[in-house]
Amino acid sequence: MKNCHRIKIFYLIVFSVFSSSYSQEVLTIENAIKIALENNFEIKIASNNYNIAKTNSTIGNAGMLPTLTASVAANNRVQNSTLTLQNGVVNALDNALNNSLNYGVSLDWTIFNGFKMFTRLEQLKELEKLGSTQLQQTIISKLSEVSSTYFNLVQQQQQLKALDSTLVISNQRLALAQNRFAIGKASKLEVLNAQVDLNTDNVVLLKQQEVFQNTKTLLNKILARDLQTQFNVIEKIKVDENLKLTELSDLVEKQNPQLVSLLLSKNVAELQLKQIKGDRYPVITLSSGYVFNETQASLGFAAATSARGFNYGFNAALNLFNGWNQNRNEKIAKIMLDNSKLTLNSQRLELQAQLNAAYQTYLTNNQLVVIENKNEFYAKQNLDITLDKFKIGTITTLEFRTAQLNYVNAKVRNSNAQFQAKLSEIVLKELAGIINLD
Repeated sequence: MKNCHRIKIFYLIVFSVFSSSYSQEVLTIENAIKIALENNFEIKIASNNYNIAKTNSTIGNAGMLPTLTASVAANNRVQNSTLTLQNGVVNALDNALNNSLNYGVSLDWTIFNGFKMFTRLEQLKELEKLGSTQLQQTIISKLSEVSSTYFNLVQQQQQLKALDSTLVISNQRLALAQNRFAIGKASKLEVLNAQVDLNTDNVVLLKQQEVFQNTKTLLNKILARDLQTQFNVIEKIKVDENLKLTELSDLVEKQNPQLVSLLLSKNVAELQLKQIKGDRYPVITLSSGYVFNETQASLGFAAATSARGFNYGFNAALNLFNGWNQNRNEKIAKIMLDNSKLTLNSQRLELQAQLNAAYQTYLTNNQLVVIENKNEFYAKQNLDITLDKFKIGTITTLEFRTAQLNYVNAKVRNSNAQFQAKLSEIVLKELAGIINLD
């Protein structure tokens, strides 16, 4: 009766733990992705950087618009002055006042600089696209991290469930061993072995719970929310088994953010070379303005003067020689352009190699899922049969323990195989630039 009471208490504890866990928030992968898009700091920073590039992409920043400046200047002097005329007459005045006032507006407009302004505008647009691509790359990278961490939690939660079930069986085994010992059908050694195995299962469960809670904290950090937020995940891992290598390879070429960024960087380098070549052309600038000038003097030929009016003109300049710096700048720009092309080709080859390796891993992991599913099914059947035989005393405790561990290990391997298959899918989609990673 005492053992039956202990088993009832254990079941009540397990039931209360599961009840409290199910009362927590159930976080789906879709909600996790939504929260990450709204809260993640790295995504916000990348979004701000994109907004900077977008704000910079204007014709004014390219130098295509005139500059209009308003200015005012006032100068006042008090000084002792002496004025000697041609006829020898000397006029002197202490504390003589001299005032001048100038104000007006001026306009300057570069109307031609070797087409550099147009090239600069194209470059700013390419930099805006680059900012957008880098934002997309950050989003895909973070969503990949969210998905990987989420499904890691799923497999850990599945393993916790398996360990909980084996703990129930270990308690049953201990109760049976104690009953058999009480009626003289088993030795004390059997009871002690059952107790040791139960304690071992408790240790494994506690360690797994620690890993589970730490992974929860990690996911909360990625989601940029309170680290103490408690939640559960849906115990299901669904792997997309229809991914094709040829289709993924085409997507890598078209929309992989790293590859697109390098392509845009190459375009920026080409436009930079065009801008430098523009320095070989003349620069023509128009200028105009309206100015008012007024001066007052206590001593001199004129007591006051004033002038106002419109002025205009143009300026043209052509660099004829600057110490061969023009040739040097063009040479460096060409080398930088060549480097950008080499980097692009190298990254293209690297991504295709990663894709091929990841796809082979994806195929292998999908095959392992099928095998581990069967292994778990067989291990469960074996455990059920072994448990029945153990209850009637036809097998040893060692045989029972072996069947129990085989079942737990089969469930853990099956859960891990599903997780690894999902990771392979996530890696492939990240390489292909697919944002939908659930």
